[in-house]
Amino acid sequence: MDKINTFYGDIHILKGLSLKIEKGEIATLLGRNGAGKTTTVKTIMGILCPQSGAITLSGESIAGLPPHKIARRGVGFVPEDRRIFPSLTVLENIMYPVWGTGQEGWSLEKIFSFFPALKARAHHKGSQLSGGEQQMLAIARVLRAKMELILLDEPTEGLAPLLIRSIGEIIQGIKKSGLTILLIEQNTRFATQYADRHYILHTGEIVYSETNEKFKEDHEIQKKYLGI
Repeated sequence: MDKINTFYGDIHILKGLSLKIEKGEIATLLGRNGAGKTTTVKTIMGILCPQSGAITLSGESIAGLPPHKIARRGVGFVPEDRRIFPSLTVLENIMYPVWGTGQEGWSLEKIFSFFPALKARAHHKGSQLSGGEQQMLAIARVLRAKMELILLDEPTEGLAPLLIRSIGEIIQGIKKSGLTILLIEQNTRFATQYADRHYILHTGEIVYSETNEKFKEDHEIQKKYLGI
């Protein structure tokens, strides 16, 4: 993203926002509520159209494209509210539809080896799953398609510590498979366990960008923008 400006009506939300994620990297977008994190994700996905600026994926422009075309370019979105189909089984949620680039990504066998809890619940409806299982299903559904970049919006929200640890291990495994992840989080302790780089968003602008190692030592920045 380069110098992105996004509005809600007349309200200027993202103000010249720029960030870069290297291939195979986990980058986090941190910030307080109202900083513009979800707006950033919606802009990348084409749910919101930027008024100006550039968004590129592997050298190709995706700014302003409709969401389904951005998905077919290889961008997967796991929203905060998960958006699984409650009336479909786990298996049906994973298998339908194949989107992304139009090619299959992870096989069902690989997904179930990665998510044994989902395999055990394969024929249960989405509405019968716990919050943690629903989060796993939302991630698994994206992996079913061939993706280059996965956007994870608050994946640990509302989860117990044990499930948060499981989600972290899943994110690490996804990275090891070669995929790139943008992680939107408020749980800074979680973010510093798994990310390579951090961006802090404040009132629609990137005010800080640094490696994980340097960010963990920068307590003043954490206190100023994240209240830690």
